[in-house]
Amino acid sequence: MLRIAVQSKGRLNEDTMNLLAEAGIKVSSSKRTLLVQSPNFPVEILYLRDDDIPQSVATGVADLGIVGQNEYEERGYKCEVVRPLGFSKCRLSLAVPKAVDYKDVTWFEGKKIATSYPAILEKFLKEKGINSEIHVITGSVEISPGIGLSDAIFDIVSSGSTLVSNNLREVEVVMKSEALLIGDPKLSDEKCEILQELLFRIEAVKNAEDKKYVLMNIPSDKLQEVIDVLPGAKSPTVMPLATEGWNSVHTVIDEKSFWEIISKLKELGAQGILVIPIEKMIL
Repeated sequence: MLRIAVQSKGRLNEDTMNLLAEAGIKVSSSKRTLLVQSPNFPVEILYLRDDDIPQSVATGVADLGIVGQNEYEERGYKCEVVRPLGFSKCRLSLAVPKAVDYKDVTWFEGKKIATSYPAILEKFLKEKGINSEIHVITGSVEISPGIGLSDAIFDIVSSGSTLVSNNLREVEVVMKSEALLIGDPKLSDEKCEILQELLFRIEAVKNAEDKKYVLMNIPSDKLQEVIDVLPGAKSPTVMPLATEGWNSVHTVIDEKSFWEIISKLKELGAQGILVIPIEKMIL
């Protein structure tokens, strides 16, 4: 049985639980229990603080962990990055008061910066040749300049609304972060087999993201032109219709290019276009 350490609450917890559910792995959502076993897959979930997850994997308390890249790099524990997961995306950025006349990173020379990520910040400043005073603070970092505790902050940014509400502006993106699946590189053969099945399910879920299954009716004389328009389609399914001179074409389209492609297909005479969301896709 695999033990997976996940964040006990917050957005990363919600995204992780959604992924497991999409992968067909049932897990109790009870927040009062530290360790929960899945009734239909050989895994158990260990609920921890996000900053404790890298250590739990590195020390063998958990076999796998799902943690933000920012926490993984900040803690410095050596684990295997099994797979980026593509959710809970954010960035770690330097921000200054809006009134500051900021030109470039040299502005931070001699300044005091409040952060919960001193290791990442120290590495960045060293690479840039900047000497700043790092003030470590946990929680509510964004209020530090307003109360005179620091000149600037280094913190997680998602939408940027928290910065705006505290009269701050983002000036330097130091790193981009997303959820990572990390693991112990010395798993037993039995646990490796379970991990491979878990990865198989995750891949099926991730492959289906932002994809649409599209069915349409195409005039036979426009069939090759339509196939040429379809992006990345190795061989779309083509079936003749009962009405002579028409075919039904089935394919998968990325949502980001969906409307552009559909417009071109309509110009080529596509009719009866049906769009279906995809839950899983096994390549």
